[in-house]
Amino acid sequence: MANDFIAGLCARVAAAASSGSPLRIRGGGSKDFYGAPSTGEACDVSSYSGIVAYEPRELVLTVRAGTPLAQVEAALAQERQMLAFEPPHVAGGATIGGIVATGMSGPRRPYAGAVRDFVLGTRIVNGKGEDLNFGGRVIKNVAGYDVSRLMTGALGTLGVITEISFKVLPSPTAEATLAFEIGEAQAIDRANHWAGLPLPLSATSWQDGVLRVRLSGAQSAVAAARAKLGGEEVAGAQDYWQGLREHRLPFFAPGIPVWRISVPQTAKPFDLGAPQLVEWGGGLRWACGDLDVFAVRSSAEHAGGHATLFRGGDRSVGVFHPLKPALAKIHQRLKAAFDPAGILNPGRMYNF
Repeated sequence: MANDFIAGLCARVAAAASSGSPLRIRGGGSKDFYGAPSTGEACDVSSYSGIVAYEPRELVLTVRAGTPLAQVEAALAQERQMLAFEPPHVAGGATIGGIVATGMSGPRRPYAGAVRDFVLGTRIVNGKGEDLNFGGRVIKNVAGYDVSRLMTGALGTLGVITEISFKVLPSPTAEATLAFEIGEAQAIDRANHWAGLPLPLSATSWQDGVLRVRLSGAQSAVAAARAKLGGEEVAGAQDYWQGLREHRLPFFAPGIPVWRISVPQTAKPFDLGAPQLVEWGGGLRWACGDLDVFAVRSSAEHAGGHATLFRGGDRSVGVFHPLKPALAKIHQRLKAAFDPAGILNPGRMYNF
């Protein structure tokens, strides 16, 4: 059945390339809001699901792209393991392939790693209808150009992801959250200072004058860090971090445009005239409201980062930060190499 699905997908993509008919790649549809609207006939890969191989002792999982994220997390939880990048579901039906395609990581990202850091290998169907494998199923793998990581965050514009191999990690045995009433600049300074110390940090978040710090690890390590840092321990903090991960906090109210601003962790605060939530020790700034596009993007660029219109708003201004000419040429050449007919999710990222 698996071989039949891949063969059918290859044939469909090859036919679309031959006729120049665009395909709109999707899994569970939970991330349809992300990126520019894509045209074309829907190419649904959600039926291609299931765990291909899981070796808990080797910390390696291989899974088909259409597998629900909830199913993957449940299988890992039985072995007290996890996807360390803490991927957000955002909505029901999220698939593991969609997580890789969008490259979304949760609150744990700066302390454990991003999605691409845990992708060991991928299997894809490129825009020519070819079934290709990259990377492998082992942590130590001889590799040249890391195409598997290239697929992470490409939004299906370079290939239809069919299988992914991940490195997984043991789940922490203890967690605690501390709260500190301080300003944004001081919160960023403290978070970066603490990140340089041997502390079991796993998440930080600042909003409305309150810095929250999550500690995760062995019971003894969490207890020692809690005593060292001080602050007020927050009861029931798991709900807060879950809400942040899934963008369900009141801050992310439905119907309001949301900007995702990625900057160096040590970047100073900048005033956009709108509420902000600061994650990742200062490396991720969320801003909500009908903001001036130029002001947001120039502020991000001045700080050495970039801004994405994550949700809602006027998409005609471009969802993703404009590329520098040299970088745009690299993107164009990659697109031409993997999808020469330009049929895979055309325009989902950039107009080439």
